[in-house]
Amino acid sequence: MIRTHPNDPPLTASEAARVAWLIARMAKRAVAGEDVDQRDLQRKLDRILDGARKRADQATTHE
Repeated sequence: MIRTHPNDPPLTASEAARVAWLIARMAKRAVAGEDVDQRDLQRKLDRILDGARKRADQATTHE
């Protein structure tokens, strides 16, 4: 598992790769200007982190 930030859940390698890809896309859009909408990418990132949190909670519940 990969830990990105102390408050974030541990990520699998696949999730970490998807998060890195989304952050790179967000950075590319940010270069285009502040008025560029990034809500779709933020929702995708939130879904990945929510899934990782759910998995981490289930893992601690089953132990």
